[in-house]
Amino acid sequence: MTFFVAFLRNKSNRLKYKKMKIFAIGMNYIQHNKELDGTLYKPEEPVIFTKADSSLLKDGKPFFLPEEMGRVDYETELVVRICKLGKSIPQRFAHRYYDAVTVGIDFTARDLQQRLRAEGKPWDLCKGFDGAAVIGQWVDIAKFRDIQAMHFHLDINGQTVQQGCSSDMLFKVDEIIAYISRYFTLKTGDLLYTGTPVGVGPVHINDHLTGWIDDRKVLEFNVK
Repeated sequence: MTFFVAFLRNKSNRLKYKKMKIFAIGMNYIQHNKELDGTLYKPEEPVIFTKADSSLLKDGKPFFLPEEMGRVDYETELVVRICKLGKSIPQRFAHRYYDAVTVGIDFTARDLQQRLRAEGKPWDLCKGFDGAAVIGQWVDIAKFRDIQAMHFHLDINGQTVQQGCSSDMLFKVDEIIAYISRYFTLKTGDLLYTGTPVGVGPVHINDHLTGWIDDRKVLEFNVK
């Protein structure tokens, strides 16, 4: 009887589990676009891709560098957390659908990405591998005056290697949420990586990474 009750409880817990979605935006800072392709340009629409939920790395856990994938680059981004169910959300109401922000790293297997782009293939393999979506500690969005006026940066081994401001986004957060929700139902707990500014670069074993919003440290972990 005890075993049967435990089985039912475990089954109930599995049924309650809701799979999260991780959305990410490519080419959302014009200087980064030049960094990648050598030209300044704005895509006609947001470039959307997703990451597997198994790519999520949080709580300061180390990132284990997959050396077999070649060069792996950091891409520092602001990440927002979806806080309510929504579909086909008007842009003017989009601010009601997220409640927290942090700094995240969109790790990218750069050599593999270049090959996939050249072949016209999706980016799942180069951006969705285990540990490729790092997030820091959440900060209530109410603590900031304007999500489109947030300065953030990444330090590696005590040196600032990348910095940006959300005012430079080509597609703003509310605009992105409205766009994505035309195609996907957004649910509580979904994540949105909002794009990386110029300054991406490789990580190496034993690197120590810290991510900041203004002077607030929200992210810290090591590369193993």
